[in-house]
This record gives sequence, structure tokens and C-alpha cells, in this order.
Amino acid sequence: GNYGMCGRAYDPRLLWMWPNARISVMGGEQAATVLATVKRDQLAREGRSFSAEDEAALKQPILDKYESEGSPYYSTARLWDDGILDPAQTRDALGLGLSASLNAPLGEPRFGIFRM
Repeated sequence: GNYGMCGRAYDPRLLWMWPNARISVMGGEQAATVLATVKRDQLAREGRSFSAEDEAALKQPILDKYESEGSPYYSTARLWDDGILDPAQTRDALGLGLSASLNAPLGEPRFGIFRM
């Protein structure tokens, strides 16, 4: 997703998404599997079982949530990015972004001293 590539936490000047982009930190299947494993281990410690049906019932709402909330339309509607960009317009947007960045003042570095 765009978070790993340069999400809002990294303070980018522009953040556009393509229509096929995903905003999730991990995929829905991976998240659902992790949560199912945690639940299975919790129930095992209590001496209870966790059937395949229980696992499917736990995973499905998680998968649905990741599918809807990982959408670029979901993130754009919340202003987490600057909008959805038609891939055919990428060069134009990149050119405008680079041109605009040439006029931005550069601040002093905010990092400490690196020691080897």
C-alpha cells in the first residue's frame, strides 16, 4: 500500500493513488489469519476447541472490512491522500509535482548526529 511507499506519516508533499491501489498495512487474508491464530491459541489455553466453522465466522468480517477500508476510494473520501489519479495522467501529475517542489523552501535537517 501507499503507507509503506510514503504515507502521510512520512510528510510527503503530494500523495496520489491509482484506482487499483490499496491503503492497508497488510492484506486482509494475512490479518484475518493472524487474528484467527491468536483466537485459536487463546481458546486452546482455556481448553476449548476452535472449529473450521468458527475460524471462517471470525475471518469473514475481517476480510470484508479490509476489502472495503483498503480501497483508494475509502482513503480519498477521508482526505488521507490527495486523490485518485488516472494512471494515464501520471506523467503530467509527476511533472507538476516536481515543478512545484522546486519552489518549496528547504528547512534545516531535523536529524541528530550519526555515529559509526
